Amino acid sequence: MLSGSIGKGPMQKQVEGSGAVSSSEADASAGASARVSGDVFMSAEKPAAVRQVDPAEAVYAAELAFLAAYDTGPRPPGWRLTPRAVVTFVCGSGGAVLELPKDAAEAPGGVRKLEVPGKFVGDRDLVERCVVTLAGERGLMLVGEPGTAKSMLSELLAAAVCGDSTRVVQGTAGTTEDHLRYGWNYALLLAKGPSGESLVPSPVMAAMRGGGVARIEEVTRCLPEVQDALVSILSDRRIAVPELSGESDGAVYAAPGFTVIATANLRDRGVSEMSAALKRRFNFETVGPIADAEAEVALVRRQARTALAKAVADEAGFGVDDAVLAVLVTAFRDLRSGRSAEGWEIERPSTVMSTAEAVGVATSLALAAAYFPGDRDVLSLVPGHLLGVVRKDDPADADRLLGYWDSVVRRRAQDGARTWQRMWELRDVLKG
Repeated sequence: MLSGSIGKGPMQKQVEGSGAVSSSEADASAGASARVSGDVFMSAEKPAAVRQVDPAEAVYAAELAFLAAYDTGPRPPGWRLTPRAVVTFVCGSGGAVLELPKDAAEAPGGVRKLEVPGKFVGDRDLVERCVVTLAGERGLMLVGEPGTAKSMLSELLAAAVCGDSTRVVQGTAGTTEDHLRYGWNYALLLAKGPSGESLVPSPVMAAMRGGGVARIEEVTRCLPEVQDALVSILSDRRIAVPELSGESDGAVYAAPGFTVIATANLRDRGVSEMSAALKRRFNFETVGPIADAEAEVALVRRQARTALAKAVADEAGFGVDDAVLAVLVTAFRDLRSGRSAEGWEIERPSTVMSTAEAVGVATSLALAAAYFPGDRDVLSLVPGHLLGVVRKDDPADADRLLGYWDSVVRRRAQDGARTWQRMWELRDVLKG
């Protein structure tokens, strides 16, 4: 939920009243029901594999089902939810408890009331514009600095719109046109020749056939000739298969509802700049850093708790207190903007000090507290982790971090802030 691609399973509230539960409990109930059903009626099937990361449509299955029953208004072709419900799913219900209409069918688990938590921390107007773009079956391009949750927003939108966020092409220097169009099962191709059976559809082609959303990550890392394949797909809404010319499979046409969500990092703009023709096929939206400091602290805490729960088998407490998180997020925000909260100028490191990086550090602190309890003060680990972050792009950024210590951290320590006094005492860690 970063105003940034981040994790799932947010802390959700128990709602008072008959039949009212949080969406996390609803998901758990639906999952338990499915397991019982599988054990009783389909015992011959293998149990589902445990996955490190589940797609959004699996994590929030009960929540999506509830919203589908809650809002029965008009929906664009092929959509699972109404546009308003999609925005509610992504941004939350604002603390309001939603209740199903009396004549509506029950959602899974018998849930009739639900408070929908926000998953993306950012501008609701931006999300609404994204949804309107998708409703018009136009391509959506999410741009911004690395770590601002563009990928997460893309996944959430795809899950809410079509129920499948897994039709993804990851853009790299090695991405080929086949990744966007189609390939071949060469064993079948040699045995039977070109046919619909031997054709292997790309995620984009699969989305076209099903009227769903295709996601293309870091499109500017693809070579220009690969990017150009998108121009005809977004213009003609079909993919020609010359090898099958004259047959029913000679062209794949997009079903109603098909669209593309692409992401691009501003830092990668010079890798493979998009052509003007391709840009015109997209509506651009810029995803920026989280504006509110308290919201960023809350997000970092929530995501670090979620990561800790996945990594530690035992019920381990979250060993990073709010004071440490506040120091960590404040340092990230200062270095990211080049100006402290007090207005003091700071030399910005070239490394992107994103919220995603802050979540990573907070998670590392929580894991250290869980696996090495009592070994050392958690706050004492912060400088070393910050040093590791700023060194990623330019080793000279270590000197910029030391300059931050000698200016902002020292002045805050002199003002009597206890946590910042401790941070100042840890200055020597940065010389390592």
